[in-house]
Amino acid sequence: MLKGKKFILGVTGSIAAYKSAQLIRLLVKEGAEVKVVMTPLAKEFITPLTLATLAKNPILVDFFNPENGDWNSHVDLGLWADGYIIAPATANTIAKMVQGVADNLLLTTYLSARCPVFVAPAMDLDMFAHPSTRKNIETLKSYGNLIVEPAVGQLASGLEGKGRMEEPQTIVDYLDNYYEPKDMKGKKVLITAGPTYEKIDPVRFVGNYSSGKMGFALAEACAKQGADVTLITGPVNRSLRNKSIERINVESAEEMYKMVMLKFKEMDGAILCAAVADFTPEKQAPNKLKREKQDLLLKLKPTKDIAAELGRIKQGEQFLVGFALESENEEANAISKMERKNLDFIVLNSLQDPDSGFGFDTNKVSIIHRSGLKKEYELKSKVDVAVDIVNEINTLIF
Repeated sequence: MLKGKKFILGVTGSIAAYKSAQLIRLLVKEGAEVKVVMTPLAKEFITPLTLATLAKNPILVDFFNPENGDWNSHVDLGLWADGYIIAPATANTIAKMVQGVADNLLLTTYLSARCPVFVAPAMDLDMFAHPSTRKNIETLKSYGNLIVEPAVGQLASGLEGKGRMEEPQTIVDYLDNYYEPKDMKGKKVLITAGPTYEKIDPVRFVGNYSSGKMGFALAEACAKQGADVTLITGPVNRSLRNKSIERINVESAEEMYKMVMLKFKEMDGAILCAAVADFTPEKQAPNKLKREKQDLLLKLKPTKDIAAELGRIKQGEQFLVGFALESENEEANAISKMERKNLDFIVLNSLQDPDSGFGFDTNKVSIIHRSGLKKEYELKSKVDVAVDIVNEINTLIF
């Protein structure tokens, strides 16, 4: 969402100014254009040459260019930008922003900006906790500024607490989320992800290779578009960037079934991405099975069909999207599954496609609708595939 966006980055006199270099790199990598405004004191912490090289734009510090006398127009800067990021923002600069003090180019540009302003505070924990600073930050919020709350961690003073400027990647994620179209705002979406483990005994299980990457990418994509997301996931070692997502961990197909049934009734729809086991051991041994003979007969019974049950109970306004991972007769099997389970559309990927499916960071999918409409997509990251799927939901369901 940041591609083509124009940002002013305001850098103030803080030890955290070193992070501004990485922030510029990430913004440029996302396709954004960056112009940097520094306070005179910020030059003591990081050189303008470093930031100019990364931003591929001259650095602005003074009201006038000392070499030729050209005026660095804070008015033009404020009109040019899609967003103004002040990172790091010291307690001193925050106080001046509140009072409307205009004694440097960074502050006059702030007062002239018509775009959203994002403020990432950086200071020692006692300065951040001081009543004057807290009041100033609340006042900035009341003006419409957006505060990227500082993190808890080790500070330059040697103390540890809240006040450390948030990491550049987190700031970029915040911006990306802000500029993402909120087509799903107000919608409640249930997503399943990962494998299930069906216990044989206390140390062994029947499972599959699902990593949960696709389901987690879908959860992030829906949340970025404003949805209230509940993610029910099997056992995977993955984390979520968006802290607004409700995560519920389960292990077995039975646990996932019960939790999905409990949550679905309050949802606007569900995306069933989990690789739920079709069978589970008929009996679970209470103790570890010993190797007493050369063969072992394991009797399996069917698990409950989550997709079929949701397809049976879903109401007219609810949507239901499923996945099919096939190794043969891919399209026919996917269509049959979609019809049997009353899905609105199904996402098909094949085990025949290289770099696609379990464990990979990329996926190649087709989307097939009940109407017969089929859309095929090229191999791309699972993050981008998730966006395609969510856009398809927005276009054809809502």
